[in-house]
Amino acid sequence: MARAKRGFKARRRRKRVFDRAEGFYGRRKNCFTISASAVDKAGQYAYVGRKRKKRDFRRLWIVRINAAARVLGTTYSQLIPLLKQNGIDINRKMLAEMTVSDPKGFEQIVSSVAKKAA
Repeated sequence: MARAKRGFKARRRRKRVFDRAEGFYGRRKNCFTISASAVDKAGQYAYVGRKRKKRDFRRLWIVRINAAARVLGTTYSQLIPLLKQNGIDINRKMLAEMTVSDPKGFEQIVSSVAKKAA
């Protein structure tokens, strides 16, 4: 009986790891055992990063809205409840985009909410 060298399966498994390790430095890219652990760790970081990205963008949007609102004489914490009370259903992403690309439109929203509140 011929000796089984695990050629195809092992080669396919190693190739999959090395493809994912492309761009790594040093032995992390060409030594299988080191590369396998580096790829596993990179996958863990990527998983966590996908969750972090959502948090980070929401924080960025809030900072932008707050900065633009303060220029108009209000704050983020005052603005958001007023928007909800007046039935203006616009998310933070769109509000932040308005502060950058359409400041006049953002100003109109804030002024209309402020008039109703006063």
